[in-house]
Amino acid sequence: MCRTQNQGAAPLPYESKELLALSAFVGMQSRGQPISPPDDDRLTPFHEAGRATYNRRQGQLNLSCGQCHDDNWGKRLAGNIIPQAHPNGYPLYRLEWQSIGSLQRRLRNCLIGMRAEHYDYGAPEYVDLELYLMWRARGMPMETPAVRP
Repeated sequence: MCRTQNQGAAPLPYESKELLALSAFVGMQSRGQPISPPDDDRLTPFHEAGRATYNRRQGQLNLSCGQCHDDNWGKRLAGNIIPQAHPNGYPLYRLEWQSIGSLQRRLRNCLIGMRAEHYDYGAPEYVDLELYLMWRARGMPMETPAVRP
């Protein structure tokens, strides 16, 4: 929005190297600071929509995010430890990707793994889910850019 509205420039495409580099640079400025999502009643419907998406069973495997990340964190899935779904390192470098990627890319991969319909990058469902995940991680330090398997 800043590029298009204030600079008159074209938007950077989702998952482009330029956008991910800019996101990592901005996130790095907050490294070590606690996550503190805004306490604003206007965000409540979006927070609740994100919570609903997190808890809704989806896809052919009929799984919810919470079934893995709340009920089975610390266990292994395909050789990787299941995390608690904290977004404090994004964008991050994933060894699996051999590159840096966004939280929406990771969410998309989870949906594909559940054999659920995934959303387009920037979709409100991803934004709501990101807000909810940031709320869950409140107080945790920012680790951007992080490295994960």
